Amino acid sequence: MSKLLNGHIISASNLSKRVTSTEGTLDILSGVTLEIKTGESVAIVGVSGSGKSTLLGLLAGLDAPTAGEVVLAGERLNDLDEDGRARVRAGKVGFVFQSFQLLPGLTALENVMLPIELAGLPDPEAGARDLLARVGLGERLTHYPRQLSGGEQQRVAIARAFATHPAILFADEPTGNLDTVTGTRIIDLLFDLNQERQTTLVLVTHDEQLASRCARRVHLDAGRVVEVNP
Repeated sequence: MSKLLNGHIISASNLSKRVTSTEGTLDILSGVTLEIKTGESVAIVGVSGSGKSTLLGLLAGLDAPTAGEVVLAGERLNDLDEDGRARVRAGKVGFVFQSFQLLPGLTALENVMLPIELAGLPDPEAGARDLLARVGLGERLTHYPRQLSGGEQQRVAIARAFATHPAILFADEPTGNLDTVTGTRIIDLLFDLNQERQTTLVLVTHDEQLASRCARRVHLDAGRVVEVNP
């Protein structure tokens, strides 16, 4: 593994993403340059269609840019194929999505155990039980996603995201499907675990309360960075 560039756990240089459809060519991102330090919390904000989720996907190695490069946890993603990017994600990255993305055929416990097992870490059940207790679901271990409320499903998703002790956590609108009270609880939980584990947090959000909890905001407008607030 190469060293982190200038101490940054994420470094993006001149990122662009262009898609072609029957209606022509669309530039979703244009010339985005961004650096994120280890342990930093960063909110990516902007109106719908500004390219926030696309940028998150590129930084996480879920998609490849049309131009530019990303270095994630010391790995130059441009030099890796999909299997290589998946290996980096499995070892370094956790995800929380707006739609929860739990596996419906697995219980809460099994959903959290799965990434621990895939990473080859010891005692997956104990680790999963501990995290689910930490997020207040110690009594719901055998419940399936359909038996849980939206807030409970998102708590399972957060437990799953932290299960492999990731260096970086990416969150895409983690409170988007939740009511205000539940969303506030999820925000508190996310930042409590993030601080406890010293994870770098990068999130996309429309939620002003959530964005205000981050150390820095990156504003996108029409696929370009227009402002970075300390």
